Amino acid sequence: MKRQITIAAMILSLLIFGIISLPGSPVSNALFAASKQVPTDPQQKGFAVIELFTSEGCSSCPAADELVADIQKENPGKQIYVLAFHVDYWDRQGWKDRFSNHEFTERQQLYSSWLNLETIYTPQVVVNGSTEYVGSDAPHILKAVSNGLGHDPANTLIVDCGIVGKRLTINYQSTATDKGDEVLLALVQRSAQSAVRAGENAGRSLSHVQIVRQLVHAKPNSKKAVTLDLPPDFNPKEWQLIGLVQNSLNGHISAATKFDF
Repeated sequence: MKRQITIAAMILSLLIFGIISLPGSPVSNALFAASKQVPTDPQQKGFAVIELFTSEGCSSCPAADELVADIQKENPGKQIYVLAFHVDYWDRQGWKDRFSNHEFTERQQLYSSWLNLETIYTPQVVVNGSTEYVGSDAPHILKAVSNGLGHDPANTLIVDCGIVGKRLTINYQSTATDKGDEVLLALVQRSAQSAVRAGENAGRSLSHVQIVRQLVHAKPNSKKAVTLDLPPDFNPKEWQLIGLVQNSLNGHISAATKFDF
């Protein structure tokens, strides 16, 4: 009994002085929020592109979806661009992800080649096209984001969009000149929810952010506008366009920007 009282008293003291905290307490919530913040440096001119490869059929993926959502929420005003690619190889496991696209699986396979990986998996995060992590590995992902923000971009990219009816016209300008450079234009739905009825996440209500719905490849210095058909559920207030300059030979991303409709 004495040992139990001593341990309880010790825990109470640590709680009072804020050295430890219980889940759900104000202190623990504050620490959780702070852990997703990237240090602010007024001299930072860099950017961080966070690509999440995920699926509604993967039980490990919701934690990664939550992590990238928290990073985005806790770092307003910073040049952090989140792109969630829903892959399709989980669709054979009992639940078809309505956002899945085989093109996104092929993109992940490209990263497997660029980064010399033996396999692809979910959840996976790639930062600036050059480093990859398990999608729930907050410390390493945040460090990679901070590194990206701390380095001046090698190129610049400017995009401008116009909507006429159900079609989107995209004009862009880039300074990219390296062999293999191309411009990627991602039409992104900011958020969505899904009630999953089968598979590993059966019975769960999942929240998603920054869902890539369309991805277009273009030449970096073309003066020709890119046009695409908008999805039936497109809503200008809830979508955005994210542009990247990426090298198709090594996957490195040298510029990024966004356009809010």
